[in-house]
Amino acid sequence: MTVEDGLSRRTLTKSLAAAAAAMTIVPSRVLGRQKKAPSDTLAIAAIGAGGRGADDLKGCEHERIVALCDVDWKRARPSFLRYSDAKPYKDYRQMLDSERGIDAVLIATPDHTHAVIAMEAMRRGLHVYCEKPLTRTIHEARTLAKAARESGVVTQMGNQGHAAEGTRQIREWIEAGAIGKVSEIHYWTNRPIWPQALERPSEAHHAPEWLDWDLFLGPVPHRPYHPAYHPFAWRGWWDFGTGALGDIACHSMDAGFWIYDLRDPDRLVAETTTPFAETAPASSRVEYHFPARGERPELTVVWRDGNLKPTRPRWLAPSEELPQPSGQLFLGEHGALSAGIYGEEPRLYPRKLHDEIAADPPAEKYPRTDGAYKEWTEACKGNGKTGSSFPDHSGPLTEMVLLGNLAVRSGMALEWDAAKGRVTNHEPANELLHAEYRKGWSL
Repeated sequence: MTVEDGLSRRTLTKSLAAAAAAMTIVPSRVLGRQKKAPSDTLAIAAIGAGGRGADDLKGCEHERIVALCDVDWKRARPSFLRYSDAKPYKDYRQMLDSERGIDAVLIATPDHTHAVIAMEAMRRGLHVYCEKPLTRTIHEARTLAKAARESGVVTQMGNQGHAAEGTRQIREWIEAGAIGKVSEIHYWTNRPIWPQALERPSEAHHAPEWLDWDLFLGPVPHRPYHPAYHPFAWRGWWDFGTGALGDIACHSMDAGFWIYDLRDPDRLVAETTTPFAETAPASSRVEYHFPARGERPELTVVWRDGNLKPTRPRWLAPSEELPQPSGQLFLGEHGALSAGIYGEEPRLYPRKLHDEIAADPPAEKYPRTDGAYKEWTEACKGNGKTGSSFPDHSGPLTEMVLLGNLAVRSGMALEWDAAKGRVTNHEPANELLHAEYRKGWSL
């Protein structure tokens, strides 16, 4: 078996040893790297080291990467080689038991294991950075938010745009009255870019030797391995992922949620292509209704996926286009504001509004940051706070996002009582608030 076809433990060990030996040839001073004193650095372990986890690790390279865990050692191989001093593991529980010097963990696993891993880390007093969406179910989101508040550890969800310049500009421009009172917010995406609208496959497959399928399943009910689930394609399956809405909305809906505190819609309506029991649909449109509350006006929020797009607002000139292939759009009394899904490149329409605000921008009300990773690691050291902590931001944001999936899966308009955390007009929908965990797994 070649390295490209698979990765045995012996092959990995040889590769890591060779990489480590090669690195010792070049002194760190030649590479321009200087080691900090141990007291000034965090010992970070990653759970989920391939794919998105590799990017998260790069974001934290200013600290010490001491351990790596992944159920798929082929996908994780580049990270194992890049951080050759970090010990590799397949089971995060074994890693947490063995690595007693860890200060914090990065979690970049599929959605269905976020909650159990984050809960275990917080029980051990470890700071947590978890990729979006924070959880797969609303019950998990509320449970993690409560546990994070009680534990006192520093938490951050990986909706990186929340710490970026564009999101702060959006809020400052809207609060400065740039487009007047906002009544509607629209979101759209080209996702899914993975298969959805599927029946469960029936043909038999053996899991490749580099993948521990039982550990991949974690808390969800057992099913045989199939390449329709892993790698990457898991996002469309309700047992593992949260579809296009869960994948993107924690990014694109973030600014609107932050500005208007969108944590309590009272009504949700979803329209979809042909529904399937175990996977998200090929495309959907979800409408959230938010009643007026305090200074917040009554708002309609509309989500579209599967390349569905909003109606072109009347303030755009013929030569202007909304962000492609995904974006966000705020509609106000006398103008509109658009931006990319991370809040990047905000623009005002008609063009004269944008020219005016560019010439005379409002004062910066919200402090700029060095990014989501640095914000988290500094907060872990006692320097400031995170902007997307589980209790104060990312838990409620994830709950709001996942309510859209509740409407999609229920197939009817839902009335939501946020205080009670229940659907009041369709009891079967409440069964989807919780995940079914197999024996031996729990929060």
